[in-house]
Amino acid sequence: MTPPASDAAALRATHRTVNLLAIAAFLGGAALRICDGLLPRLARDFQVTAGVAGQVVITFSIAYGVMQLVFGPLGDRFGKARMVCIAVFGCAALALVAALAPGFPTLLAARVGWGMAAAGVIPLAMAWIGDAVPIEERQPTLARLLTGTLSGIMAGQLVGGLFGDSAFGWRGAFVTMAAGYAVVGALLLARLRAISAASSPAPADPVPVHRQWRLVLSSPWSWKVLGAAAAEGAFLLGPMAYLPAMLHQRFGLSLSAASGMLALYAVGGLVYAMSARMLVRRMGQERMVLAGGWLMGLGYLGWLASPVVWTAAPVALLVGFGTYLYHNTLQTHATQMAPSARGTSVSLFAFCLFTGQALGVTLAGGAFDRFGPLAVLTASALALPAAGIAFARALRTRLREQPQP
Repeated sequence: MTPPASDAAALRATHRTVNLLAIAAFLGGAALRICDGLLPRLARDFQVTAGVAGQVVITFSIAYGVMQLVFGPLGDRFGKARMVCIAVFGCAALALVAALAPGFPTLLAARVGWGMAAAGVIPLAMAWIGDAVPIEERQPTLARLLTGTLSGIMAGQLVGGLFGDSAFGWRGAFVTMAAGYAVVGALLLARLRAISAASSPAPADPVPVHRQWRLVLSSPWSWKVLGAAAAEGAFLLGPMAYLPAMLHQRFGLSLSAASGMLALYAVGGLVYAMSARMLVRRMGQERMVLAGGWLMGLGYLGWLASPVVWTAAPVALLVGFGTYLYHNTLQTHATQMAPSARGTSVSLFAFCLFTGQALGVTLAGGAFDRFGPLAVLTASALALPAAGIAFARALRTRLREQPQP
């Protein structure tokens, strides 16, 4: 049957909004990685060591993770679309402050503020999709948002390096980011009323923050989703930080070449995002999570066991594809943990992922220094399939108890 004209118009409006949110997610992904290629230029311009210059990356990530606990409840209280718009304009302002920074302390403070503002973009965009898109269409729609994030991560790494080698330097990179944020913010503001109307309205009688957290955390299912996210951060994303060093140490590969080979991880994620609708239909969530866990674990085993360096690139692509089979399914269930506090739910999910990553980086770093890459990669090769099996079993029980429409 042909849908009514009003339904078709609403669907087109939702698609336009998702596309706009995907562009905002693109900028968010770029902001996370744009400083990677700028670190040598920052160290030279400010006459600091590379390690000190790296604080612009670390402080951004810490601020981004911690502010998840703030933006989620704010989205539930004041409206998710409104808070995304405020966050995007905040990113524009802080990126411009960073571009005009007269000294390194000012730049560092601007990056902290930028990270705080950026925390309100991607998770609340996910929460808005949870409000506006039916559950049967939600996972493919979240994959479109994921396409923006992954493309931004890849573009940020590339653009950072290009600006680092150009006359415009880091100031040019940050001005470009500020301009992009300002354009997206203006487009969101122009459509804010329609975007807000498509999702759950802000409550007339706001629920206190601690009650929003309690609403999410009182459910045993929420703990399973959050635990699965923390496991992904600890055993996948944390140890991944040391893969370039492992390839360099084992094969004598330059760090830039190693990083380039491992960048195919993001390409694997994009392959998943472009085929998500077909995969959800043919595999189902349980098999996606199970396959994702095995691909991630076997990928770490491949990096450990392969006697030749060239295999690192195709293994990275397969690990990236497996990651998002697993992660995108978790994202979808994060939007359903507590529908009446969806912003808080998704932000807690992001917080657990970032906290797990921070823990994983710390533990993997100690193990790498003390025992070498064997211990680090073996732990991930064993833990990731176990995490996939455990969540697939929990999901089977969940879907049996509450079948999806």
